[in-house]
Amino acid sequence: MDALLAALADPARWRLVNLLAERPRPVGVLAQLAEARQPQTTKHLQTLQRAGLVTSQRSGQRRVYALRPEPLRELAATLGRLADTADQTGGPRETYDRYGASLQAERLAADEPGWADGRSFRFARSLAGRPELVWRHLTETSLLARWWTPEDLRVSELVFDARPGGRIVLEYRDAEDADGSDQVAGRGEGVVEDVRPGERLSYRLSPLLPGGGRAFTAHVAFDLRPTTTGTDLDVLYRITDSTIPSADFVAGIEIGFGQSLDKLAAALAAPSDDTSNTPSTDDTDTRSTK
Repeated sequence: MDALLAALADPARWRLVNLLAERPRPVGVLAQLAEARQPQTTKHLQTLQRAGLVTSQRSGQRRVYALRPEPLRELAATLGRLADTADQTGGPRETYDRYGASLQAERLAADEPGWADGRSFRFARSLAGRPELVWRHLTETSLLARWWTPEDLRVSELVFDARPGGRIVLEYRDAEDADGSDQVAGRGEGVVEDVRPGERLSYRLSPLLPGGGRAFTAHVAFDLRPTTTGTDLDVLYRITDSTIPSADFVAGIEIGFGQSLDKLAAALAAPSDDTSNTPSTDDTDTRSTK
């Protein structure tokens, strides 16, 4: 496929492919129609032949070239599959486009400091597992790291001291940035405010701008309610202290935090040894993980 694409990338060779799609032609005629010199045309045809796009045979003193349609059909099918993958309903491209539309709207709205103060978002999820298990996923770093970022991101540093006044640090990178060579995708710092195990957790967390200043302050409250099948989780996400550069962050809250909660639901729906309903004695909630 690489040789095929390289052969088609040259405008002169693309012109020859178009001419041969009409009918087989000898080298001299192709050179005339393409308004090129015959030696140059011959070299282009040889490149196309090595890529499997054309075939040739000698007829008297002439060499006649013909187009092979099969490679073009295979290329068309491959491109079609790529387009279908990128355009699938609910896929990453749709999320990208939704974020782009939200980003444009928020940048227009961010006209002065405090522009987003009081803005709030509500989220609700019905989760598998008792409130005690959900609580562990909200407060233990080993479990938090599994879901506390949107899709395509991974936690690279995490501190969550689950007590009033406890410190919070959340740093994340692209999920495919395995060696940490790319720039940090985001970092937030904050403080735990209210801790009622199995019932309510609230904290404030500020995403940091590239220069280190706060973009805004997010006040996030989780309320847990037991049900016959698990736990109903209600989340209120409220903004204060918004700066003009915070528009990019605000644009991603509804999509990004919603994706994180979906990952939480998926983690709880797939039990493992680490997510048993047995209360944990692990102390990782006060350690950072990288």
